[in-house]
Amino acid sequence: MDLKEIQELIKLLNKSNISEIRIERDNFKIMLRTHDANGPIQFSRQDSAQPMSTNAMPQAQQPEVPSVSKAVDSNAIPPSDNDKYLTIKSPMIGTFYRSSSPDKPSFVNVGDEIQPGSILCIIEAMKLFNEIESEQAGRIVKILIENAKPVEYDQPLFLIEPL
Repeated sequence: MDLKEIQELIKLLNKSNISEIRIERDNFKIMLRTHDANGPIQFSRQDSAQPMSTNAMPQAQQPEVPSVSKAVDSNAIPPSDNDKYLTIKSPMIGTFYRSSSPDKPSFVNVGDEIQPGSILCIIEAMKLFNEIESEQAGRIVKILIENAKPVEYDQPLFLIEPL
């Protein structure tokens, strides 16, 4: 199963009332699941010969598919504090970058004050680099994604304290 087939399954899951899809082919298994009709999709892969793992396919054919979960991040701010913060979420699937190139400084760091239109990061999708801008003034409280890591649509990227 290639990445394009997995993306089609994700689209099918989003457009239907199906809450879970499981497919098994030869030594490859995939399960896509959503908690509710509007929630983010969860998926994992499993090779029948190995325990559950995101590296189950042979390295040569394995597409870059990140694991997504609604589980609480162990580094996240406690829920009682989250009420006063705004969450900036990813508007697309892609790769998160904190700067325009490896030798350039990050667009923002924890503690930085931002204004509407401030560039927060870049998300690369299909060789297109999309600048993600702030829609509100505030102060960066937490950066929730590591540099050069894959992100999913609507995945939290930053916690912002409104000013």
